[in-house]
Amino acid sequence: MKQWFSSKLEALGSNGSSDNGKWLRLVVLLLLLVLLFISLLGWYWSREPSLFDVVENAESKSTRIVVGGVTTSALIAVIETLLDKPGGYTSNDVTPPGVLMDNMPSWEYGALIQVRDLSKAMREAFSRSQSQSTEDEELAIAESRFHFDNDSWAIPASESEYRDGIRYLKAYLARLTDDEQYNAQFYARADNLRYWLGTVETRLGSLSQRLSASVGQLRVNTDLSGDTASQQATPTPSLLQAKTPWLEIDNVLYEARGSTWALIHFLKAVEQDFATVLEKKNAEVSLRQIIRELEATQQTIYSPIILNGSGFGFVANHSLVMASYISRANAAIIDLRELLSRG
Repeated sequence: MKQWFSSKLEALGSNGSSDNGKWLRLVVLLLLLVLLFISLLGWYWSREPSLFDVVENAESKSTRIVVGGVTTSALIAVIETLLDKPGGYTSNDVTPPGVLMDNMPSWEYGALIQVRDLSKAMREAFSRSQSQSTEDEELAIAESRFHFDNDSWAIPASESEYRDGIRYLKAYLARLTDDEQYNAQFYARADNLRYWLGTVETRLGSLSQRLSASVGQLRVNTDLSGDTASQQATPTPSLLQAKTPWLEIDNVLYEARGSTWALIHFLKAVEQDFATVLEKKNAEVSLRQIIRELEATQQTIYSPIILNGSGFGFVANHSLVMASYISRANAAIIDLRELLSRG
C-alpha cells in the first residue's frame, strides 16, 4: 500500500514538472516572437523615404503654379513626409521599436534642421520686399511651430506642433496662389537666395567637419585667422583634437543623410522659382551640379553597420565618403553665392 501511494506522488510530481516546463517553453517562444516582430517592424520603420518630384508635388497642392509655390509646397511635403512615413515620427517615441531606434531619429533631425532654416528664410527674406517691410504673420507662426522641441511626446507632442505649422504654411500657399489677394508674396531675388544659401553653406560645412572627425583629426585652430584685431572670449590651443565619439558616428551620418535629403528637394524647388534669376546670372548649371553632388549622398548603404575604417585602411569609412560629397556641394554653394552677388 505504501509503495502504491509513493508511486502516485512521484507521478504527480513528474506531471507538475512537465507542465511547468511546457509553460516555460511557451513563454520563451512568445518572447522570441515578440522580439522578432519588434525587430522586423524596426527594420521597416528605418527605411528612408524616396525622393519626390517637386513640380508634381506643387501641382497637387495648389490650383496653379506661381512664383514661390514650388518652394512652399516642397517645404510642406518634406514635413508631411517626416510625420507620415512608415512608423510616423519616431524621434519622440517612448515604446518599442521607436525608442530602440537611433538612426531614423537622427535622419529626422537632419531633415528638420533644413525645414527650420528654410522656414526662417521664408519669413525673413522670401516673403518680404525689404528689411523694413512687415513679415507674414502665418509664416512667422509656422516657423515658431517648427522650432518646437523635436523629442516631446506629450502636452504637446512634437507632431501636433509640426502639423499646426503645416496648417499655417498651407494657408500662406492658398493666399499666395489667389489672384484676389495681395497680402502674401514671394520675392524671387538674388539677394534673398544668397541669404538662404548662406545658412545652407554653414550647415553643410558643419556636417562635413563632423563626418570627417569620425577617424579623429589634429586640426590647426583657425578661429581668428584673417583679422589681426579679432578676439575671442576664452583662449584655445593652437592645435585641436577633433574626434566623433564611436557611438555617435552612425547618428552623425544619418543626420547628414536626412539633411541632404530635404535639401535636395528645396534646391530643386528653388531651381523652379528662381529660374529667371539663375538664368540671368548664368547659374543654372552651378545649381544643378550642387544637386547632383547631394543626390550621391542618398545612395543605398549595403553594409548592415556604418563602417569606420581609417582613411586609406582595409575597411571602408562611410562617414568620409559622405563628407566628400557634402564638401564638394558646399564648395559649389560658395561659388554660387559669389556668382549671385555679381551684377
